[in-house]
Amino acid sequence: MSAPAKLSEKSILLNAAVIVAALGYFVDIYDLVLFSIVRIPSLQELGITAQSELLEKGVLLLNMQMAGMLLGGIGWGILGDKRGRLSVLFGSIFLYSIANIMNGFVQDIYMYAFLRFVAGLGLAGELGAGITLVSEVLPKEKRGYGTMIVATIGISGAVIAGAVGDYFGWRTAYFIGGGLGLLLLFLRLGVYESSMFKNVKAVEDVTRGNFLSLFTNGKRFWKYLKCILIGIPIWFVVGILITFSPEFGVELGVQEAVSAGKAVSFCYLGLTFGDLISGYLSQRLGSRRKVVMAFLGLSAVFILMMLLGRDFSINRFYLLCTALGFASGYWAVFITIAAEQFGTNIRATVTTTVPNFVRGAVVPLTLTFEALRHPLGFLPTAMLLAAVCLAIAIVSIFTLEETFSKELDYLEPI
Repeated sequence: MSAPAKLSEKSILLNAAVIVAALGYFVDIYDLVLFSIVRIPSLQELGITAQSELLEKGVLLLNMQMAGMLLGGIGWGILGDKRGRLSVLFGSIFLYSIANIMNGFVQDIYMYAFLRFVAGLGLAGELGAGITLVSEVLPKEKRGYGTMIVATIGISGAVIAGAVGDYFGWRTAYFIGGGLGLLLLFLRLGVYESSMFKNVKAVEDVTRGNFLSLFTNGKRFWKYLKCILIGIPIWFVVGILITFSPEFGVELGVQEAVSAGKAVSFCYLGLTFGDLISGYLSQRLGSRRKVVMAFLGLSAVFILMMLLGRDFSINRFYLLCTALGFASGYWAVFITIAAEQFGTNIRATVTTTVPNFVRGAVVPLTLTFEALRHPLGFLPTAMLLAAVCLAIAIVSIFTLEETFSKELDYLEPI
């Protein structure tokens, strides 16, 4: 390939939409995982010190955040198809930035829970709007690289969150996250709306953003459900194994106390490289499905290595956190699959709700974990949930249409 051709390809991939979506996702992920990092010190400062209460209140706050993401995902998704991808992209960044700053001022558990819910509402919109926009503005042969860049840069925000959470006070860490989001809004580049969306919007009799239409047609519903289910193992790893890594460290006999901040940082370091490799491989192999299947297999191997091991050194435990993150790093491919499965008039609704329903799956996962860990045991319950999550994901990806290089300029019949 000639030098001008290479330069042209880079300029296509690094356009304003990709850059803003990537930086927005960076701040999104920073905020999303920051609570996992500062959960224990923040709750302790608010007067909650008993180990059982720390877990119980931590689950409550995590579920409030995820409930906000479930509701926000639906609302932002509908707005993305009705009003445009850009309005959702910047509106969501503004909301979660303000909520982040307010989190730094909380004085009791009830306000903390409310603000995690508001933060969840804001966090729900950015990724879906960003991926939808990038998928529609890039050439079909290159969009996998674009979503790979968004996810890789975005997920690295968790590594920064881990460092900030460990070396700054938890209130300061929230202020930094909110400030980064507001800075991005002030420095936003010249991003233009998707021409695919503008063309659909100009047609008056086209139904856009009809969320209920995903449930009124059997074939469409099953396709939508499968898009959600293939991502569940990612958030089992992040929401259960990594979020509660200090408790798992005790159960596994890790020789030193596990730092949640370090576990999250190592996991997301692995996720960053996993998303880079999975996105690249999906483009080189010309297949989304093969790559997701391979990464699900890796996830099964590393989950078994963690849950069946005993008396780990602290370094080996963090190495397994990194490996679990890498194996879960098919997030970019997973969301690209969702964007490629549906027409332009409902694409933002799907691409925004799917990752948020996956994230929101942490709510039933944690509730099930809480309900079963006493009768079955801590580690057997984790093993059971892992097996269920991986099984349904494998069946789902195996039965979904391969969408690599699919033409996206079409309407969903509603």
